[in-house]
Amino acid sequence: MPQDAALQLATVSVVDALARSLRERVLDGQYAPGSTMTEAEISAAYGVSRPTARSALAVLIHEGLLHREANKRTSVPRLSREDVEDLFLARTPLEVEVVRLLVERGAVPVSAASRAVTDLHELGQDATHGAFVEADLRFHQSLVDAVGSPRISRVYRMIRGEMHLCMVQTRQVLGRERIVAEHRAVLDAMSSGDAAEAVRRMRAHLTGARHSLQSLFP
Repeated sequence: MPQDAALQLATVSVVDALARSLRERVLDGQYAPGSTMTEAEISAAYGVSRPTARSALAVLIHEGLLHREANKRTSVPRLSREDVEDLFLARTPLEVEVVRLLVERGAVPVSAASRAVTDLHELGQDATHGAFVEADLRFHQSLVDAVGSPRISRVYRMIRGEMHLCMVQTRQVLGRERIVAEHRAVLDAMSSGDAAEAVRRMRAHLTGARHSLQSLFP
């Protein structure tokens, strides 16, 4: 039994490492929307077994980063206006409530949120999509996690991957300086204790992001 447990842990470790590598490549835009991948291709590229490749792909499918229909190849989803609308339908109420709670509790994570804003501002023009979006979403994640609710954090992380896919495209629409300015405006209002203004700014920020994303689709 101990030997079987050790073998199982080793297998899970390989699957996790493979899923992490594939996730980074998808979220960095190395796989274009609609591009496909197979267990055989992943197995050959990484030197892993096909069951391991299948398990890693299943992880990303669960996260919404890959899509697979019956008898078809796994592919990177092509987001639509409806997808964006639905994503922000889930995201906006959650983040607005997070902002309100943090201000009312006097628990604004100034240090973590400010670091994310600074990191975003200081990224070079040659930064990858992944680095840009990581700093962007880290600002939002720092606010969500500061609430201290495991369930809220879990719900947010469930849609974060799909948000990342959207934000890879948002970079081309909003621009870094606009996002930095809007993040700072939200944080300034929160730090001043003005819950109503902080909520207004966060809602405006997310509404602008939604509209910009939707403008990419016919």
